[in-house]
Amino acid sequence: MNSDPDFAAPAPAPALATSTAFNSLPLPPATLENLQRLGYDAMTPIQAASLPLALAGHDLIAQAKTGSGKTAAFALALLANLNPRRFAVQALVLCPTRELADQVTQEVRRLARAEDHIKVLTLCGGATMRPQLASLEHGAHIVVGTPGRIMDHLERGSLQLDALNTLVLDEADRMLDMGFFDDMTTIAKQCPKPRQTLLFSATYPEGIAKISAAFMRDPKEVKLLASHTATKIRQRFYEVTEAQRLHTVSLLLNHYRPVSTLAFCNTKQQCRDLVEVLRGQGFAALELHGDLDQRERDQVLVRFANRSASVLVATDIAARGLDIEQLEAVINVDITPDPATHTHRIGRTGRVDQAGWAFSLASMDEMGRVGQIEKALNFSSEWQPLDALTNASDQPLTPPMRTLQIVGGRKEKIRPGDVLGALTKDLGFAGAQIGKININEFSTYVAVQADIAQDALRKLAAGKVKGRSVKLRLLED
Repeated sequence: MNSDPDFAAPAPAPALATSTAFNSLPLPPATLENLQRLGYDAMTPIQAASLPLALAGHDLIAQAKTGSGKTAAFALALLANLNPRRFAVQALVLCPTRELADQVTQEVRRLARAEDHIKVLTLCGGATMRPQLASLEHGAHIVVGTPGRIMDHLERGSLQLDALNTLVLDEADRMLDMGFFDDMTTIAKQCPKPRQTLLFSATYPEGIAKISAAFMRDPKEVKLLASHTATKIRQRFYEVTEAQRLHTVSLLLNHYRPVSTLAFCNTKQQCRDLVEVLRGQGFAALELHGDLDQRERDQVLVRFANRSASVLVATDIAARGLDIEQLEAVINVDITPDPATHTHRIGRTGRVDQAGWAFSLASMDEMGRVGQIEKALNFSSEWQPLDALTNASDQPLTPPMRTLQIVGGRKEKIRPGDVLGALTKDLGFAGAQIGKININEFSTYVAVQADIAQDALRKLAAGKVKGRSVKLRLLED
């Protein structure tokens, strides 16, 4: 986004409560000594909030951002449940990526040093199967892996979960984004019912509630993220004439340069008109309204959520239930007559610990609506002149990703790990160049960095996914 001083981020949320000592927990002396040796002097907020509940045996849904110390929070809990003398898989940790699984494995091994001979095994796609099979034949206490590869081993019968007492879902929201919901559910159903399930997530999308209802037992919830507050969303209002309204949207985009923007219009026709204007000026813009069929809607949402489009222009009804991560800005192209709808619109940005912008365009005829919003929400609107909007860069605003559509989805038993493996292991692309992977019944959508899109399209068309040639195309406007 634009780095000009006017774009100063809203004030951060206040600091969380101070951490407490590990010796306040019911942990054995050897574990406390090991924590001290490892430099674990005091619990982080997520550890202090979740460990007492987890060590008491409760199922847990913990919401905390990456880097908050959550690995130790679930690792200490699963180690407390472990019987080192029983050489069988007693804990399973599911992670969205191989990189995270490797990090978790290393941390669990460090924390397990208090006990001798605890074996932690990593099972991820992108690695050859034979060494994993050999390791499983010799047994393990803890398995850390990605859903796709865990499914492979369960289907082969090489992984037995009869002795499992702890299931951990790490970065569950990211696994949902990558299309792993069905795999997670299938794996959970193969675990013994009398077990503890610990779910950690940075955000709380709808799928988390589905997981909780499907296979968690009366889970306790820990949320250490400030909820949506006005301090994280900075509002600015611009007075426009009807002739200026649509063009002002492009002025805002070129001035502030948000990666992802959700623009709200009061009518379907206004959506169509704005998308036509934006595309004519070179923006990657998509429309979302009631005239789209389900296939069109699915593709629009996939492309916008995976950052393959810069702007999504929507009506309020069409955007109902829409929850997009990392939404930098919301633009009210028209002022809504309902203050509650205004609050709902702008609340799409500034999620979790991120700052967000909300821009509203108002004609003289809409000033009464602005007054109603101010009164209902108890704030004074900040107005800016249109001539303050300038191009912040000579380069056009383009999305960082593009989307490949593969013909074939769950019906063909394609999983995210199959696509990721084909692109990274087989074709040599870096994992960091691959974004979200979405799989439905008949199609698979994978986001790739824009600068490798054509190369990925060409190589994947000549290669294979899950041992089969595939048909695919680049989704365009």
